[in-house]
Amino acid sequence: MRSLFSFPDAELFTRSGKYTLVVLLAGVLVACVDKAPGAKIVGHKAPVEPEAKVVDYQLAECARIWDVEENKTSNSLYWLRAMDCAARLSPADARAVARQQSGDSWQGVFKGAILMANGNVTPVERRQYMLQLDAFSRSYPAAIRTLLQLWRDNQMAQLQLSEERTRYHHLQQSSDAQLDALRQQHSALSDELKVTRRKLDTLTDIERQLSSRRSPDGADGHGEKNDAEKGTQR
Repeated sequence: MRSLFSFPDAELFTRSGKYTLVVLLAGVLVACVDKAPGAKIVGHKAPVEPEAKVVDYQLAECARIWDVEENKTSNSLYWLRAMDCAARLSPADARAVARQQSGDSWQGVFKGAILMANGNVTPVERRQYMLQLDAFSRSYPAAIRTLLQLWRDNQMAQLQLSEERTRYHHLQQSSDAQLDALRQQHSALSDELKVTRRKLDTLTDIERQLSSRRSPDGADGHGEKNDAEKGTQR
């Protein structure tokens, strides 16, 4: 006979109680995590995206790169792409596109200079567009000043190299002219030496012939003189 106070489902009650306790603990942990001090840092601000985004011109078509509006050319990536596109043109095409650029703004002058630099430019032409660039030195935006200065330094180095080559060419021409003059002088001296040697040989032969003739003639004259003296005495 079971007691009225006995619990036939005590085992079931124990399992249910454990489950309930686990659920309660999980809720407490979640609440603690939500209120953790690391979740919200005092003074922390979310990163703000810049309003103006930089346009990547590296994928722009070269056929349209020269028609970009001037107010959008303060991006250094644009000028890097322009330099790359200019290097892809033939010298004749580069010069043709350069003639289409305006010389009234720093953008037009810089475009023309980049194109002319790939058009088999002469030292005079290179110096000319470098002077045009210097005239707009106060108009360049800060974003491209470093890039433009590097490009300008490269152009000045090429201009100096051209001048050194010209100077070396003049020195080589002068040296070649001096060598030719020395060769001609040496040839003339050699000819004179040959003529002098021939004359000396001729004089030596003549002297030898004269000396060989004098010996017999001198003996005959001496004999005739002795005979004449003998006849006088008789």
